[in-house]
Amino acid sequence: MTGIDAFLEHLRVERAMSVHTLDAYRRDLEALAGWAQARGLEDLVRLEAAQLREFVAAEHRRGLSPKSLQRRLSACRSYYAWLLKNGHIPASPGAGLRAPKAPRRLPQVLDVDEAVRLVEVPTDAPLGLRDRALLELFYSSGLRLSELCGLRWRDLQAEAGLVTVLGKGGKQRSVPVGSHARRALDQWRASTGAGGEAFVFPGRGGGPISQRAVQVRIRQLAVRQGLFKHVHPHMLRHSFASHVLESSGDLRGVQELLGHADIATTQIYTHLDFQHLAKVYDAAHPRAKRRKGEG
Repeated sequence: MTGIDAFLEHLRVERAMSVHTLDAYRRDLEALAGWAQARGLEDLVRLEAAQLREFVAAEHRRGLSPKSLQRRLSACRSYYAWLLKNGHIPASPGAGLRAPKAPRRLPQVLDVDEAVRLVEVPTDAPLGLRDRALLELFYSSGLRLSELCGLRWRDLQAEAGLVTVLGKGGKQRSVPVGSHARRALDQWRASTGAGGEAFVFPGRGGGPISQRAVQVRIRQLAVRQGLFKHVHPHMLRHSFASHVLESSGDLRGVQELLGHADIATTQIYTHLDFQHLAKVYDAAHPRAKRRKGEG
């Protein structure tokens, strides 16, 4: 087993990382190994800080975006931190290295009226009860797509108004389910007669619905409901977070609901809130109006 393989096995077993994340780590570390081998550096353990800096610069020149560079360097830093912890190297060459800053793109959200219009799909259409339950739950609880697809009826505690999900890194969390979503879920379950072990949103053969099927269906329903935005599952999660933060101002609470390990990830929603406030200010403040007229 190579050093990279041993590191990835550690991430899989001890950090419970997803297959998707492990694949990304493997690609990033193999890119480093390929670059090193082309320069006669066969052993990554012997790489020095200057050489790692040279690798990052070469990837930047090759046209890798700042965001991809950040991810690549993060994988390298994690690998060398693991080597250091296990006594394979005396110091990490990646410790003080920083990638170029990526411009932070604000997530697109639906406003409250758009969100309500989307979730209130007619229930008398084919699969209408399922679609209403799916959309209401997404918007009510801010679940990740993978969490929603893997949900079983036993995970819902209807009386307590909670749903328990297994999030990133195998972390379990319970989040509230709103009254509209509970009603839609009750109606959907009554129409199927499903037991506790059944998936809430089954796909073919009784297994979980695929993530791709949900993405396509939400896009179709958004068009049908007259929304002229590229609506996707994560937009409903973004909208949930933005609307809860807007009404409560509780950043820590939103972090818990979303299952973010780092509050810095949640803080992007404060930027959305300020963006909204800035628009309100510009629309209402006399001096802002005058400035616009002068321009």
